[in-house]
Amino acid sequence: MKLGGNKILITGGASGIGLGFTEQFLKEGNQVIICGRRKNVLDEVKKQFSEVVTIVCDLEQEEERMKLFEWIKKEHADLNVLVNNAGIQQWTNISNGEFYKKAKQEIAINIVAPIHLTSLFIQLPSLTTILNVTSGLAFVPLTKVPVYSATKAFFHSFTLSAQHLLRSRNIEVIEIIPPALNTDLGGKGLHDMHPPVSEFIKAVFEQLKDGKSYATFGFSDMMTKAGPDQLKQAFDRMNPA
Repeated sequence: MKLGGNKILITGGASGIGLGFTEQFLKEGNQVIICGRRKNVLDEVKKQFSEVVTIVCDLEQEEERMKLFEWIKKEHADLNVLVNNAGIQQWTNISNGEFYKKAKQEIAINIVAPIHLTSLFIQLPSLTTILNVTSGLAFVPLTKVPVYSATKAFFHSFTLSAQHLLRSRNIEVIEIIPPALNTDLGGKGLHDMHPPVSEFIKAVFEQLKDGKSYATFGFSDMMTKAGPDQLKQAFDRMNPA
């Protein structure tokens, strides 16, 4: 993809990896629109980056996704890049009484929402690029986040198919595969020991400049290259008996 001169929608663009993308795409000379559920968080980003366009949208809700697309089609019909970044991570156990309720929410936000948005936004004649944010956990699950890991495995598979299916429409689909990073994903403090988002974003943009169809970093890079034995060893290390 060309890194400058785009109009980009980043879902979940006000925090974590999404905010990292927002900052870097602005530096590269793009117009950036971000959406999220929390108006106060969006407002904080707007204070820091006045040029960013913000819109409140709860992607868990189908009608909210439809409203988002209709607004984009009316107000920003020249949008050419969609970044499916928004996601949630629930630390839970199958035996937990709230498990199914939490699982439904994860599936709605991590799977249903980006699939729905993809089907909507490819209707824009201007769309040239989709970036899907998956995870190194798509390749080896962390059992403390069983549904999250499974949603990312699903999204990885879907992205591979989308790359093939949308090629004839000249829509480039790129997979962004982060490892655990120092964000609040899943809860504050859970990832404090992991690398900062800034290092990941720097590595990703170097790979995008090289024209890669996927971008990795650290653990996720190792997992994409691992064979069955290495994946089994990684699983055992991550999920001790």
